[in-house]
Order: sequence, then C-alpha cells, then structure tokens
Amino acid sequence: MQPRIPRQQDHEPQQQGIHRSDGDAGLGAGLAEVVAGARRRVVRDGDRQIDTAHLLHSLLESDAEVRAVFGEGPRIARLLGYLVQRSIGYGLRWQGAVEDSGGMPVVTAAAGFSPLAAGCMEYAHERAARGGEGPARGTDLLAAIVADPEARAVEVLRHAGIDPGELLTRLEAPSSR
Repeated sequence: MQPRIPRQQDHEPQQQGIHRSDGDAGLGAGLAEVVAGARRRVVRDGDRQIDTAHLLHSLLESDAEVRAVFGEGPRIARLLGYLVQRSIGYGLRWQGAVEDSGGMPVVTAAAGFSPLAAGCMEYAHERAARGGEGPARGTDLLAAIVADPEARAVEVLRHAGIDPGELLTRLEAPSSR
C-alpha cells in the first residue's frame, strides 16, 4: 500500500538551498518519532500535508523537553485540547489549503510537509548545527515553529492563551541548547 503522504524523491530538483533528499534525513530518534506521529495524524484526519500544528501536537505528545518549555499547570492540557479540536472544529477550514506564510524559504513536496513546516524542519537542522550538539531536537523544531507568526501552530498557541514570543525567548536562552 502506498503512503498517503509522499516522500520527496532523490531525483526531484532541490528548492531554495534545501540539500536533503528527504525531510527526515538527519533526524535524531526523537524527531523521527515526532514526524512519524504527525504523518499518522495527517492520514487519520484526511489532511493533505503535515503542517506546523501537526508537528506541535506530535512534539507535545512525545517530547518531555518540549513539554517542560511550557512549564507547569493547565497550559499543556488546554493546548492539547485545542490541537485535538482542530481535526473536528476550527481546523477544518485549513483542509485543502496549503500552510505558507512566506516567512520561511519555499520548499515543496518535502516528505509531505507544508511549505512552512518544511522550512521549520530545515531551520531546526540549522539551529542544531549551530549548537553543535548533534541532530535536531524537539526544542529546535519548536523554536522554528514559534518563530513564524503566521504558522498554524502559532494560531493554536494563541487560542490556548500561550504567548509564542515568550516561548521563543525561552528557547533562545543559552540554557535551552
């Protein structure tokens, strides 16, 4: 059976400085699990591509370090509630539309990611390389996601009463890497 979320083939042209043939290349085990979870959610929900909200949902479910960035209290539960609702409520308006704010480099068809989500994956790789601590981690991807105010995940964060700028400040602090 063919997967519903296509992978970019090696023979496809490279886009805007993206040199990976697969958006999953170079992922550590933790982020590979995040991407796999996001793919499962896309297929289950009947969405066309993995977007930043799918990635955020999967990060929260599978990465304790990312959950710690949000701190203690009901914030995580409220956020997960909004993420679950996206497939049955307000997120339905996103179906059939491609997530692309123009704030990230355009990457098309990279492992079934929306252009913005593919840009976030690339940014996470670059952030990890700058930190010199191995493959990209969940906090690298979270920093990439919250950096673009037009990301669907940022909209979900705002609905849940979480300030994306505050998260980014925490993630950019020297102690977060």
